[in-house]
Amino acid sequence: MYEYKNTGNKLMRIIILITLMLMVSALSIYIYDMYSKIEIYSYDYNLNNYATKTSYVEKNENDTNILENVTECVVGISKIKNNGDTIFLNNSTTELGLGSGMIVSENGYILTNLHVCGDKYSSCYVSVENGQTYTGEVVWGDSDLDLAIVKIKANGLKYVSFGDSDSIKLGEKTYAIGNPIGSEFQRTITCGIISGLNRTVKIQENEENSYMEDLIQTDATINPGNSGGPLINENGEVIGINSIKITDAEGIGFAIPINIIKPVVENFVSNNSFEEAYLGIFAYDKSVIPYLNSNLNFNNGIYIAQISYDGPCQNVGLKIGDIITKIDDSEISKMSELREYIYTKKPKDTITLTIKRGNKEYEIEVILGKK
Repeated sequence: MYEYKNTGNKLMRIIILITLMLMVSALSIYIYDMYSKIEIYSYDYNLNNYATKTSYVEKNENDTNILENVTECVVGISKIKNNGDTIFLNNSTTELGLGSGMIVSENGYILTNLHVCGDKYSSCYVSVENGQTYTGEVVWGDSDLDLAIVKIKANGLKYVSFGDSDSIKLGEKTYAIGNPIGSEFQRTITCGIISGLNRTVKIQENEENSYMEDLIQTDATINPGNSGGPLINENGEVIGINSIKITDAEGIGFAIPINIIKPVVENFVSNNSFEEAYLGIFAYDKSVIPYLNSNLNFNNGIYIAQISYDGPCQNVGLKIGDIITKIDDSEISKMSELREYIYTKKPKDTITLTIKRGNKEYEIEVILGKK
């Protein structure tokens, strides 16, 4: 009885082993047959990977070169001369008047904010990339725009190139360059995108309200010492002048579009002077109107809020409340467009304003004065 049971167990184990061997063999044949039908193509992966990495490196090197070239054109501006001591102070931007600017010609014209360099005919101190400091003279300024042009006695300087601020789009990559605290962090570069266009900012100062219109909004970091420095696109072209940061929020800074100031810069560079024409009105975009009068409503044009009593528009028939829709043959919907156009004119030039008053439209000729 014992021998029969042992023989049966051995036989069962043999049968199980043979069955497993047959199953493994069948599975192996199936797998081989399946993979033999798959077509395998040979690629030079190393070559492809190398080409991709090379193009990536070249692009980044190009970006770096562009930024380095622009930073060489950025200057530091101070109202008080720095004698070599540290200016790493909590209130250095206000006590020393520290800010930034950009060289716009090889013979020493510099574009910046008016609040950085001071009023026209005043002096400031300009530090260029090689560490040399010059005394600069403010040769032009506009308090409404917070822009100014400074002249230093120098030649052979590298200078920025201008882009077209009218063609920029939301989401475009941009860089802000400037001196956020002082000389220790001069020519700092921050990166961001165009976050908004045609922004209006209300400014309260000395219990008075003013408005900066048609600004470029960016999330590139802009600090007080960055004022007057360039906002550039990916090609290294200046599209704006860094001006304002909202202190109550992160990642909200503003720049003045470069197109508005181009005619002024071009006149100084070409003629070493600029004879500024004067219209003698102050007007607002429709974006400002809700701050002034919520009952006003118009689709295009700019609202005349003030007429200078001694200006060329005083006795030509214009009234406060008129809407300017065209200047000569150019339609306008922003105050910056009006300023930019007037900057291309000379005193004693005649322009035609098309205005809307109620349901009627008028054309009024104005002989420009001298500012």
